[in-house]
Amino acid sequence: MIKKILAFLLGIAIIGVIILSFFLYDFYKSVNFNANKIINYNPPQSALFYDRNGKLLDIRYAKQNRIYVKYKNIPGRVIETLLATEDTSFFEHPGININAIIRALITDIKAGKKVEGASTITQQLVRNIYLNRKKTLKRKLTEMMIALKVEHFLTKEEILERYLNQIYFGHGYYGIKTASLGYFHKDLKNLSLKEIAMLIALPKGPSLYDPTKNYELNLKRADWILKRLYYLGWITPNEYKKALLQRPKVYKKMLTPKAPYAIDTAIKRLLPHYPDLLTRGYKIYLTIDLPTQQLAQKTIKWNYKRVLKLNPKLNPNQLNGAMITINQHTGEVLAIVGGVNYNKSKFNRAIQSKRSLGSSIKPFIYQIALNEGYNPGSLIPDINRKFKIPSDNDEDKYWKPKNYENNTLGLITLRQALVHSRNLATINLAMELGLNNIIKNLYAFGFDKMPNNLSIVLGSIGESMWKMSELYTIFSNYGIKSQVHIVKKLVIPKENITIIPEYKKEEIEPDYQAYLMINILQDVVKKGTGRKARVRGIEIAGKTGTTNNFRDAWFDGFTPDTETLIWFGNDNSTSLGRGMPGGIVSAPAFKYYYERLLKIHPELKRTFKIPRKVKTYITPNGKKELYTPLSPPPNKEITKEAPIF
Repeated sequence: MIKKILAFLLGIAIIGVIILSFFLYDFYKSVNFNANKIINYNPPQSALFYDRNGKLLDIRYAKQNRIYVKYKNIPGRVIETLLATEDTSFFEHPGININAIIRALITDIKAGKKVEGASTITQQLVRNIYLNRKKTLKRKLTEMMIALKVEHFLTKEEILERYLNQIYFGHGYYGIKTASLGYFHKDLKNLSLKEIAMLIALPKGPSLYDPTKNYELNLKRADWILKRLYYLGWITPNEYKKALLQRPKVYKKMLTPKAPYAIDTAIKRLLPHYPDLLTRGYKIYLTIDLPTQQLAQKTIKWNYKRVLKLNPKLNPNQLNGAMITINQHTGEVLAIVGGVNYNKSKFNRAIQSKRSLGSSIKPFIYQIALNEGYNPGSLIPDINRKFKIPSDNDEDKYWKPKNYENNTLGLITLRQALVHSRNLATINLAMELGLNNIIKNLYAFGFDKMPNNLSIVLGSIGESMWKMSELYTIFSNYGIKSQVHIVKKLVIPKENITIIPEYKKEEIEPDYQAYLMINILQDVVKKGTGRKARVRGIEIAGKTGTTNNFRDAWFDGFTPDTETLIWFGNDNSTSLGRGMPGGIVSAPAFKYYYERLLKIHPELKRTFKIPRKVKTYITPNGKKELYTPLSPPPNKEITKEAPIF
């Protein structure tokens, strides 16, 4: 009878095991999708921005601040500390630890409550990615099934790599490399044993053990981890004692952004082409030179204070400035500043704002004249003009442009007119050239949306600093317009992909024609409206720009291999005050900047090269002047060849 009962019970047990096995197998198959999310692990990653020399500038992200690290780059001591703390038998179990589960169950029964966990690192990874922390039998069973599935498809090293990149370490840091850079400003390979223990202490309670808030509590848990390492025999007594005594410095911020406007510029230009820019783990190498960038930021702040002293009535909350420095031969942006204080205003005035150009547009008007046969020595009338403005009513209205000095000089040379930025001479030159002809040529240079209005020759139109820096390369790069850009290359380390964008160059005019303008603009700095931009020991060409009622103050200048544009004005477009033109407001900032830039980069070229087809002649008043095949002397009968200067 007993044998029959035992046989019956055994049969029931076998049937139960079979049914349970089928249930578990079916359940195991049902978690296939979830397992694949770990197997094909692709978490959101931060974008790292570097300057042209590989100096880290900033870290930006859209979802989670995570800097991915491959297993081969994780120090062995980090792995040991993690295993000693969370899962000593990690390399022996298949994803779940039956012995640990039984041991924890016995401990909990004795205590009458939950006191000991038994989750493996694999289970913790599963739970962290897509399971809630609600303690139900179904959740625990699901967790175990997924863990088994993951262990079947991944190596132990791959699981550890995913775990250490996925886990949250507090303070907005996901992954151990992010936490290392954030809390200690160190790469993983440079961490001390104590610092490693402080990081491994965090996943148990990221907020509770955050060392920036609860330093002592974090140290206490780190010391317990060190004791565990020593107990297991994984560190020596000397290592243990030395680590216990350490109190590492902890930082509240990962880093201070070094070029925020430059980063914003790069993101704005890249996002339309790379929508995953801030989630895929890109390393973006910019053209920015950090020392030059820092000097540019310093220059804008310096000039901001100086301008407030020049006119104490200005509103400090409205006054602002921007600047950009490029290598005109390559189009690479070396520095860009979009405002005085990024923390107060992230609006990037170097790329987002279109301000009236004032006289900084005049070199383009005069270049049109030179290309059509005028010579720097050609005479143009500096006399008054009056223009009737069309009106809907019977009242006549007139536009009466005038010179800044409120005088006229009669016939003056084209060179004199531009060097001293004579408005009336420019208007009369434009009348000779024809407005339609000017607009056509301005479009050819690269301007767009030009109104059919003569006031454009005095800079009534608005344009961004970014666009103007590109247009000015027509002069500074000897007739070749370089596409201005801020990104050198993009790298996706996890996928071993490198992307190098291509940038265009466009020949606009011969080098000898561009040099005529370079030479005239040198005189602007030597003896014209840009005198306050002069720097000893280097040739500078440039043009000031001032708009009506002194609303905008520009200085657009360049040296043989750098070009810098500086703008100052009020954000609400009110006046800077009488007597505040570009030559007074912005030209001194150019001088301040280049005096220091030459010390940072003493290798910068100091003199402009003279193209072969540039010749000189003697004018009727005995002075030397330039001419080229396209800009011959105005009166060949009274000229003769003279040595080049």
